[in-house]
Amino acid sequence: MRHDTTLKKISQILDISISTVSRALKNHPDISEKTKQKVLDLANTLEYEPNAYAINLRTNNSKIFGVIVPTVSYFFYDTFISSLEEECKKNGYSLMILQSGDNTETETENIKICRHNRVSGVFACITPNTTDIQPFLKLDESDIPLIFFDKVPSYEACNKICVADAQAAKTAAELIIQKKKKRVVGFFGNEKLSITQKRLPAFTEIFKRSNAAINLETDFALSFEEAYKKTILYLNSKNKPDTFFCMSDEILAGVIKAIQKSDLKIPKDVSVVAISNGIIPKLYYPEITYVETSGYKLGKLAFSHMIACIAGNTFVQELTIESVLVEGGSI
Repeated sequence: MRHDTTLKKISQILDISISTVSRALKNHPDISEKTKQKVLDLANTLEYEPNAYAINLRTNNSKIFGVIVPTVSYFFYDTFISSLEEECKKNGYSLMILQSGDNTETETENIKICRHNRVSGVFACITPNTTDIQPFLKLDESDIPLIFFDKVPSYEACNKICVADAQAAKTAAELIIQKKKKRVVGFFGNEKLSITQKRLPAFTEIFKRSNAAINLETDFALSFEEAYKKTILYLNSKNKPDTFFCMSDEILAGVIKAIQKSDLKIPKDVSVVAISNGIIPKLYYPEITYVETSGYKLGKLAFSHMIACIAGNTFVQELTIESVLVEGGSI
């Protein structure tokens, strides 16, 4: 049978009032050190834990942040969440992680869960099919700050934390041109995503401006499997590419598998450059050259901006983290 320790039970054992017990546990200056110590010793012995739900109702602050992501299986979101968690521990917060599975109905349900749990704030990465962000904006009615990250809506009047998507794509394109590559395939993700809409035009624009004779072909791969299958087709074509650009880690993994399956060597037979969080490129030899878009750094920036919002900052901003070229041996 479960016997939860309450303030009332502690007060009965020590023969003092419930309010005295409560203030002693909060280290109130009006309570003597002797009484505080007696209360703390008994509370520890009885394994007393405050009723978090009751505190939430009273203070309207759960000290919990909601995080809505497509899935935690991708390395980018894993490092983003780890970064948030580090900051939460330092500042007395916890995380409630919810996955949308790129489903808008699930996403809406996750928003409701955040509201019902009176979270202190929400970090959200939207699905490719999210066109109506009103469910998110309703969080403001409950005084819950909202910060979109990575995949964000086009709606301007909201806080967004992003990587420098356009600059990352430009950096990769400039490197390919610098290396004098001739036949390039650029793989991009879902056309509906904000990151694709920023990276694709930035990437192609650099080639348009270049005087180099480069045959550039862009394509879309929405999964690891699709990237693998399409790469096989390109490698078996008459004009086989000499370079693949991969917009994401998921695409990169599919492309590398296809290259290995075709028994080709990097960079002798084909070159590869990617935009990456930095984990996947280091799993291969030679390591893949990539433009870093750090989920870890994004998490740090998102948390600091959330704290500013909680402190009363109402200035809506879109903040970005710098993209950095990390050279491996793949191009």
